[in-house]
Amino acid sequence: MPEALLEALGRGDRRALARLITLASRGQLLDEIRRLGPPKHPAHVIAITGGGGVGKSTLVGKLIEQLRQDNKSVAVLACDPESPLTGGALLGDRFRMGAGPDDGVFIRSLAATSGRQAVADHLDAVVRLCEQFGFDFVLIETVGAGQGDTAVRSLADAVVLLLQPETGDDLQWEKAGVLEVADAIVIHKADLPGAERAAAQVRAALELAGGRAVPVLVASSRTGAGLAELVALLQSFPKRDRTSNDIAELQHAAQRELAQRLARPEAVAIAAAWRAGEISADAAVRRLFE
Repeated sequence: MPEALLEALGRGDRRALARLITLASRGQLLDEIRRLGPPKHPAHVIAITGGGGVGKSTLVGKLIEQLRQDNKSVAVLACDPESPLTGGALLGDRFRMGAGPDDGVFIRSLAATSGRQAVADHLDAVVRLCEQFGFDFVLIETVGAGQGDTAVRSLADAVVLLLQPETGDDLQWEKAGVLEVADAIVIHKADLPGAERAAAQVRAALELAGGRAVPVLVASSRTGAGLAELVALLQSFPKRDRTSNDIAELQHAAQRELAQRLARPEAVAIAAAWRAGEISADAAVRRLFE
């Protein structure tokens, strides 16, 4: 069955894509997927991140409209909070995007467990499947991200951080770890008061940090202001070299293995022994991997 599904994927079979994503999300066929090699036409892989309520899903919906007007096919991987009842995604993002039936659009909600830095498990394999299918753009929407949610950086060509005006903390731009990996910053809901002031604060914070130049845009999904400029910026980001990503994939595999081991009861005992000073940190790590 795996061979048949992968062959169907290469023929542009959307059912095969959906089935393979389901299997990959469960941790199945990961080696087969990663052996597919680089896609013939790599996609622009863009991560959209930001705090809860900033309007990520609404903006993604507007980006879909803009990209489809340019005849670009789009896959959206929406990392939703994991349902406490079923373990699946809560699906809130898909409703807010509002995209209707369109052969050039594929939207999939993926459950993101707590402690996974706002992205779903095995997301790298899911992105690879979407690229193999042939989408022009793959948009990754993270769960409402906190200051340390930077894992998506290794999966995307560019990270777009959404902020909104009047959040009540002038210093938050300097504190946010995700600011350090953002390739573009969008002050969303620009129809609200204080948008230009927020943009000025972010630009000042970036200058004080002395880091790389990061474009700061002001946009509104409600009025459409700034959306064309944002789409042009997304298309200008260079694509990753898909042929030299082996180390990153090994890192993802190691992170997954470590997370699985830390969830075992034995890990709690090892941590307790380390906390009590009975073993060193090095010894504790070795025991985790034995």
